[in-house]
Amino acid sequence: MGGKNKQRTKGNVRPSSSGRAAELLARESGVLPGFVGFGNSATTELGYVPAVHGAEEIDNLVDGDFRLVLRKLSKRDTVTKLKAVQEFGAMCQEREAEVVKGVLPYWPRIYCKISVDHDRRVREATQQAFEQLVLKVRRSLAPFLKSLMGHWLLAQCDTYPPAASAACQAFHAAFPPSKQPEALSFCRDEVLNVLQDNLLKETAETLSDPQYVPEEEREAKFLRMVTSSLLGVKRLLSSLPQADRQALEDRLAHLIAQAKFWKYSKHKNSQVRGAFFEVVSALCEHTPELVKAEAPRACPAVLLSIDDTDPVVLPPLWEAVLHVLSSIPDCWTQVNARKGVLPKLWGLLREGGRGMATALHPNLLPLISKLPSEVTEPPLDFYTTFFTSLIQGLSSERAVSSPSENAAVVCAAVECLRYSLLQNTGEEEQQRRIQTMLISEQLLPLLDSALESPALQSGPLFSLVTDMLRKGQGSLVGAGLMDEATFHRLLADFWEGLGTLCARYVDCEEADLKALEGVASLLQVMQHPERGARKHTKKKKAVKICLSEPEEKEEEAEEEGCQGGVADKRAQPEVTELGGQEKAAPPLRSGHLEDLVCQLAELDMVYVNEKDSERHLLFLSLLLRSFSTPRVFGVLLRPEEAGVEERERGEESGGANPAVRFLLERVVSWLGQEGRRDSPFLVEMVFSSLSCCTRQETTRILNHITAMDLQWGILLQIIQKACSTPATLQACADWLKGSVLGERLLGLAEELCKVGIKGSGPAPVPVKHASSWALISLVLSKHHNNAALIGEVYVERILAKLHATLSEAKGLSDAGNMEPLVSFVCDVASTFFSSVRDCLLLASAEELLLTVFQLTAQDQAHTHLSDSSLGKLKKACVAGVHSLLHRCGSEVREGSFLHSIALWVKSQLLTSSLGVKSLQVLVLAVQSLVDTVNSVCQKDSPVPSQFLSFLTPSESEWSRIRQALPPQWVKTPLLSGRLRVLRDYPCVDVWRVKVSARLPAHLCVCALLGKVLPSAALTSDHQQGAGSPSLNLRHTVAELLYAVQWCKEMEYSPGMVSDYHSLLADWSLPQGTACLTPASELLDTLYSRSAEEGGLWSLTLQDYMRKTTEMAAASHDASAVRRLYGSLDSWFPLSESTLSTLQVLCPALGTEERETLLAMATAGILNWQEDDRVCGCVAALLCCLRADTPVDEGVLHAVLATMMEWRNSKEDWFLFNSDLSKVTAAQLTLGVEMVRFLSWLVTRSPTILGASQWDFLLCSMLAWLETASENVGSMWNPWVQLFVCENAKLIVKLSQFFTAPPAGVADQLPSELAGEWTDFFTEGIYSLLLPLPVKITDAFPEPDDPLFPLAVLRSVGVALSLVPVQQLSKNSLAPRFVASQQTRLPEALQTLLNTLCPLLLFKARPLQLAVYHMLDKVMPQLPECDGDGESSRAEDDQEEPCLSPPAALMSMLCACEDLCESILAGVMVGEFAVVQPLSVEYSCILGYLLAWKLLLTFFRSSPSHLRVQYSLYLKKTRSLHKLLLHLFRLMPENPAYPCQGAETVAKESKTFFTEGLSLDVDKSEGVQWELPHLACGVYYSAVQDLPAMVRLWWTSQEKRVCTAVDKFTSRYVSPVLSAQEISSVHSSTQTFDSMTVKARSAAREVIATYSVDDIYIELVIQLPQNYPLGSITVESGRRVGVAVQQWRNWMLQLSTYLTHQNGSIMEGLALWKNNVDKRFEGVEDCMICFSVIHGSNYSLPKKACRTCKKKFHSACLYKWFTSSNKSTCPLCRETFF
Repeated sequence: MGGKNKQRTKGNVRPSSSGRAAELLARESGVLPGFVGFGNSATTELGYVPAVHGAEEIDNLVDGDFRLVLRKLSKRDTVTKLKAVQEFGAMCQEREAEVVKGVLPYWPRIYCKISVDHDRRVREATQQAFEQLVLKVRRSLAPFLKSLMGHWLLAQCDTYPPAASAACQAFHAAFPPSKQPEALSFCRDEVLNVLQDNLLKETAETLSDPQYVPEEEREAKFLRMVTSSLLGVKRLLSSLPQADRQALEDRLAHLIAQAKFWKYSKHKNSQVRGAFFEVVSALCEHTPELVKAEAPRACPAVLLSIDDTDPVVLPPLWEAVLHVLSSIPDCWTQVNARKGVLPKLWGLLREGGRGMATALHPNLLPLISKLPSEVTEPPLDFYTTFFTSLIQGLSSERAVSSPSENAAVVCAAVECLRYSLLQNTGEEEQQRRIQTMLISEQLLPLLDSALESPALQSGPLFSLVTDMLRKGQGSLVGAGLMDEATFHRLLADFWEGLGTLCARYVDCEEADLKALEGVASLLQVMQHPERGARKHTKKKKAVKICLSEPEEKEEEAEEEGCQGGVADKRAQPEVTELGGQEKAAPPLRSGHLEDLVCQLAELDMVYVNEKDSERHLLFLSLLLRSFSTPRVFGVLLRPEEAGVEERERGEESGGANPAVRFLLERVVSWLGQEGRRDSPFLVEMVFSSLSCCTRQETTRILNHITAMDLQWGILLQIIQKACSTPATLQACADWLKGSVLGERLLGLAEELCKVGIKGSGPAPVPVKHASSWALISLVLSKHHNNAALIGEVYVERILAKLHATLSEAKGLSDAGNMEPLVSFVCDVASTFFSSVRDCLLLASAEELLLTVFQLTAQDQAHTHLSDSSLGKLKKACVAGVHSLLHRCGSEVREGSFLHSIALWVKSQLLTSSLGVKSLQVLVLAVQSLVDTVNSVCQKDSPVPSQFLSFLTPSESEWSRIRQALPPQWVKTPLLSGRLRVLRDYPCVDVWRVKVSARLPAHLCVCALLGKVLPSAALTSDHQQGAGSPSLNLRHTVAELLYAVQWCKEMEYSPGMVSDYHSLLADWSLPQGTACLTPASELLDTLYSRSAEEGGLWSLTLQDYMRKTTEMAAASHDASAVRRLYGSLDSWFPLSESTLSTLQVLCPALGTEERETLLAMATAGILNWQEDDRVCGCVAALLCCLRADTPVDEGVLHAVLATMMEWRNSKEDWFLFNSDLSKVTAAQLTLGVEMVRFLSWLVTRSPTILGASQWDFLLCSMLAWLETASENVGSMWNPWVQLFVCENAKLIVKLSQFFTAPPAGVADQLPSELAGEWTDFFTEGIYSLLLPLPVKITDAFPEPDDPLFPLAVLRSVGVALSLVPVQQLSKNSLAPRFVASQQTRLPEALQTLLNTLCPLLLFKARPLQLAVYHMLDKVMPQLPECDGDGESSRAEDDQEEPCLSPPAALMSMLCACEDLCESILAGVMVGEFAVVQPLSVEYSCILGYLLAWKLLLTFFRSSPSHLRVQYSLYLKKTRSLHKLLLHLFRLMPENPAYPCQGAETVAKESKTFFTEGLSLDVDKSEGVQWELPHLACGVYYSAVQDLPAMVRLWWTSQEKRVCTAVDKFTSRYVSPVLSAQEISSVHSSTQTFDSMTVKARSAAREVIATYSVDDIYIELVIQLPQNYPLGSITVESGRRVGVAVQQWRNWMLQLSTYLTHQNGSIMEGLALWKNNVDKRFEGVEDCMICFSVIHGSNYSLPKKACRTCKKKFHSACLYKWFTSSNKSTCPLCRETFF
């Protein structure tokens, strides 16, 4: 195949060279091999499937797919084998059984090979596949079983557990458990052959081919095979029946007779050693005779390896040790125990089993039980060494750090100690010495070390020793296992030694506290063995060696006698608590333990009394927990009277209870010691003593302790201990309910509240009283049998004090210091309401709950509560309301809790100034309360409706808070024409003052009721049925809609209103409440309110009709609307409210109703002398006309004639030359309506106007405009703004009308009208309009001032954007010049620029756009002025003369650059800076971009030679450089056009570069996208008009910026720009003599063909992918008649022109053609730039050398002179003159 390691091509089906050779061999010789590979040719076993052709008779037995898989299994590659095995298993599962059976003849050899593969994944997959094969073929496997079983058994012993498990699973699938021994018996010889070969014959080299397998893999496979074979021998022995084992004895004897077999005991691999010892154990168990025969090898191999502590080896090793000891009686004759075995054992024990104690030490007891006397002689030395070594192991590092290791050593030591004592119970000298040694030198020192070691104390030692002592005397002495005298002697020795040991620790002034605790722990376990037994319950390890002694002999001889029931049951108070349901083990039954306790207690009291030792006092407390008996208390009272007789005499004399005396004389004084900090153990001592007292004595003692001036923490601990168990609670009940404790706690509460209210600095006193507050909380929250823990009267008095404190803290101004106090009260209230049933039966508790609710309903900024305290209060409030509603029933009475809350909440809403956050907190608190009420009350309960009725304001209150809403909402609907307001307008101060930062009461009430109403789910019928106070749901919903409409008309400004509206949206208001009442009823309510009050109610009605789904259809149903008003006569005479309602409903009226209404309004106008509401009639007429009501021309003529009559008789109605500051709103509204009517006539019925009507209309319009220009100072008034706006709209409609009259209308107009408009009216209009923006900005310099007339600027801006360019060029503005300004512009244009350019930065978007539109019209005219000046200027010798664009524009641009840099300073180039629409930053950036848009328009309109000079100026000032950096902060990363559908295909998606930007002055939607879109438009214009400069900037940037710009431009700009360039070539009307230009849009190519006479040139211009950033490539097409060098020069020139000139491709081609034309005309090239036409200024070579006569460009010569520092001719080197 060309190489051993060469990768074979996928799909190459040609066989390998070996396959071809086999095919050739078969074809030539006709001999067909039976198998391929190595093997014995004499065997009848088939190899794997033949790989040669022509073996049809064999191939027919195997399916083709199986044949291919089996062939893959022979590969060496691991991945190939793994996939093949998995595929084989899947095929066995899927194919038919007959097909799978065909594989069986070839499977054994492959299985035997891959089942021992090096890769464990292959081995596991092999067994899984084998299982599928077995399940499919079943009994058909039998003929091949013998060849499989050996490796199958090896696989079951695989060292990789998943593989072994899979093999076992396959074995179980093949044979049921009952048949498995038969199967192994059937193949036993073959299996043993395989195992013997692996153990005795095979090596690493014979198992694997050294040529292909690395040494490491070979060795690993060999070790695995040896391990598996050893384990296989064990499995075979354990699985075969006894008869078959006997049949194999000869062969097994041969195996174990081999020296190689026994060498495995010393193998370096731990797995091999472990498997070997398992085999030895199996041999000892199943064939002991064979092992006996090999005892000289077996005993040393096993016993001399006793110190092997490998985790894999140790368990099987010790199993083998025990088996050898049991199976080979003379084993110790084969080894030297004293030299070879015991030293290793001692060393192992001293080291704690070397980390294997849990596995090793359970075998020690069986080991010593099997040791013969000759090994243990002398026994004293043996036992001494054994136990010394064993106990020394506790000090090993592993035993110290591991509790399990420690416990294993301790258990082994105690068990062996017990066994050793049982073996030495005689009275002989030697045995007595052994007994003494075991107790005095082993057991007691072990206990001694445990008292100093917390690890041993927490272990099982004390329990095990106690278990030894606990066995009764009868179980040993009675069973004859020990002599009674010996038993008592040993017992006395032990207790004497233990007493001395314990006394040594106690009798020390500086006693070790841990040791004292250890002594107490030992004594407690001895007293209550079940406690220690529960701590250390552990499953004993099963030992296979059974001792010959009966079970009783394992129990210790030193059993305790009965204690005689001296201790009272009450002396064990914790037994019930801790023991619970368990059966307690019997305590020690002799007096030794109590004698020891009394001895220690008496000794301890000496140090307590004389030395005041705290440690000994703690030890005494620990003793009394388990030994609270009268005898012990007697010792504690009279330590100086040690005589037993006197103690007994004192007890018989009927003296006081020693426990009571001990408490009063001793414990109380200890509790009252000054400076005591650690007191829990004293409290334990108190209750240990009380267990010996009666109930009356308990009450008397506890009252005495309570009356003492103890620390509150001690009293808290006493109460907690008293409540810990039912028994103690019952015993202390009289004390808890008594007056002593109650008065004490009441005084504590008063003291805490007093100190907390005073507070002191940043660390108030209540912080120090945490235990005191915990005490108050405990006694209020704990209850027993539904009764308070303390007296109920004291509970109520404490609650009253807490309520007073909380109320006072709530009202304090300096609430910061009150937080700790409030937090403590929160804890107390929370636990009280949560845990005490019927807690609100107390009046003080209800008042406390009200205060708690008030705290939860106020903002944290006001209450200064932490989140944790607030959470506790809310929890307490919920618990309290639950308890309240369970008690109060189904009615809310006046003065009740819910009634008080409702009144308080209502007061907060109506009188308090709430912010949005405070309102949110209050609403959510009420919502939580209502939810709690609903969850407790039944569905038909009237409680929720009654509660909400108390919350709802009355009608008078609604009216008052509605009128208190700020009136600024009028401005927006008035100016938009949606509302007519005739009432007098507020003064200027009202419009100047901004809305307060606090929410009006009306908004607060609506938010609360809107949020709560859906939760209550009320209806009017249910409310009335329930008999609750009236709660008109419809009126509440209407008020909510009114509030939402107010926010909308305020345009969600200021921010407070916006936050409020967002809050309503989060709560789904008003949608969630509007559905609670029928739409028709709500509509009736809104209509009646609109008809009565008008104004905002009319707008609310209009918005509801538009949004409601049901009303959407009804709004077009005249009958549904007619149901509201009944008759049109009800609207007349028209008032402001009816006019507003009429305006809303007019579009929904039927045609007949509108015609009737129009007739009635017309009649009112015509009878104006009788009707003083003529303004309303005109407004009604306009409503009908705008609703497309049919109207007769005669009616219009009559109305217009009436207005013309007013012009003569009521001229003051027209407001000509009036002072608008003194005109009423009604007069202004009449003027507005007349303007609107005239506008409608111009738009809809211009043909009815005759010459006189047109004169009236135009003259009135001009007079109104003049009036407006004279009253700029009054434009703060919205009605004046409306008047000016409507007049401006009339001017716009007139301009549009005369610019493009509707079809057929121009012929019907008066003949002289168009001329008059153009010659007279246009000039008059714009002479007044042009100065108006300047006047407005002068009168109102602050655009953020609420008085600023933005609407006027918007309307005037639309009118100014239509100004003809002639009016701009010849404007009549006041002259405005700048002293240092250099300009060639005419005075009118310069004045226009100086006047308008500064307004580009004014923070009023309509003004900025209007100025832009005006300047954009004059920009194309400005380069002409520079062109005229440039042509008259003589050419100088400057290198590259630059020329500034208009100075006014550039000065404004420079000012904007610095502002934009400061705004965008924190944004990196390439990131998108989001600018808040209409902010100061927005206006600044908008003006900057508009100025650049004007500058690029100016640049685009300039001729080529001026464009070069302008670009040089921009390069010099780096203005373009700054612009591009700003643009890449303002353009979005994905400039996708908004509002695209999801179905838009990606390649057709719209972007800001494909869609134009409409900079409409009156645009109101999509303003947020205006700035990014404008930035994209400016960038597109820059790369289109200044490509060379943009390219130069791009190449100079750092790599990050360069990459970002290239990526953005290539993706979004280049495709659009390239397509436009190609399209411009296609659509270009420019023609060239002798040159044609064509374009190929698909290839982005432009082909220019130039031909003159016999010369033919073809150039191909290729645009790059990132055009214009990348360089344009010029490629050579066909050329005829041009020299190569000249051709290259021309290509280079064209490439230079296209790269470095700022223009289009057509302009570059024109420049290049002029250059070539001049060359053919005989003009020689400049010998510096080798071009006829200069590349930048497009001049010809004119400067000639007087010597060589060659001509050069002036700019080239200048550059030559400055760069070379010489004044010589570049060609002849003579001085240039």
